[in-house]
Amino acid sequence: MTTQQLTQQIKKKNSFLCIGLDVDLNKIPKHLLSEEDPVFAFNKAIIDATHQLCVAYKPNTAFYEAYGLKGWKALEKTINYLNENYPDIFTIADAKRGDIGNTSTMYAKAFFEDLAFDSVTVAPYMGKDSVEPFLAFENKYTIMLALTSNEGAFDFQTKIVEGKELYKHVLETSKSWKNSINLMYVVGATKAEYLADIRTIVPDSFLLVPGVGAQGGNLQDVCKYGMNDNVGLLINSSRGIIYASQSEDFAEAAFQKAKELQEQMETILNS
Repeated sequence: MTTQQLTQQIKKKNSFLCIGLDVDLNKIPKHLLSEEDPVFAFNKAIIDATHQLCVAYKPNTAFYEAYGLKGWKALEKTINYLNENYPDIFTIADAKRGDIGNTSTMYAKAFFEDLAFDSVTVAPYMGKDSVEPFLAFENKYTIMLALTSNEGAFDFQTKIVEGKELYKHVLETSKSWKNSINLMYVVGATKAEYLADIRTIVPDSFLLVPGVGAQGGNLQDVCKYGMNDNVGLLINSSRGIIYASQSEDFAEAAFQKAKELQEQMETILNS
C-alpha cells in the first residue's frame, strides 16, 4: 500500500484510526481460552468488528513473541487474515527494530517479505546504516521513533545538543537518508505541544501517534498541531478499544469504542 492509497482510505472512511492489537491472554475474554488459537480468535473478532472504522492495525510483536512459536504463528495468521480479507487496511509491525546493516536487512525481510506487513517501527539510535536497509523496500514504510510518550523520553530525546533538542536532530538527519520518502515517524500523543515544531521539519510525512485514550493523549490537540493537508496522521488506540469488555460482547464493545473515536475524527475532518 502506498501513502496515496492510505490517504484515499482516510477520506473514504472519514477516519485516521489505527487499532493496536496488543493481545495479552490475561486480559482477553475467558471463553476464548478454549479456542485452538485464542490470540488469533481474539484478533479475528476484533478485526471483523472494527475494520470499517479504521485504516490501520498495529500488532505489537512483543505480545506475540512472549508466547513463543504459538504466538508467532498467531501473528502470521493475523497478518495473513488482514491481507487476504481487508487488503485496503494499512498494516504496521510494531517491532521497534534497529541494528547494524546486514541484521536490519534480515529484520526487514522478515516483516516485509515473509509476513508482508506494509510497515515496521524502528529505533534510530544506531543511525543511518541501521535504518536505510528498511527504506530500501519499495512501497514499504519505515516508522521511526522520533518523540515517544513514555516517561523516559525525557532522558535523551529532549536533551539540548548544540542548541537544539536531540529529537529534532534525529528528524532532520533522517531526511538525508536514502529513500527517506519511505519514512514515517512515531510521535506520542502526550507530546502534542511538540507537534507544531515537528511539522516544520517533516511537514509532509505521516505521523503515527500512540497515546490517545488509555495514556491520556488528547485527539483535538494532536490534530490541531499535527494534521497536514493530507491529514498525515495515524492515531493509535490499543487497550481503550480491544479491552473495552472482557465478556462475550467484547467485539461489539470494541466496535463502540472505535466508533466513538471515528466519529470524533469525522467531525474534525469535516470542520
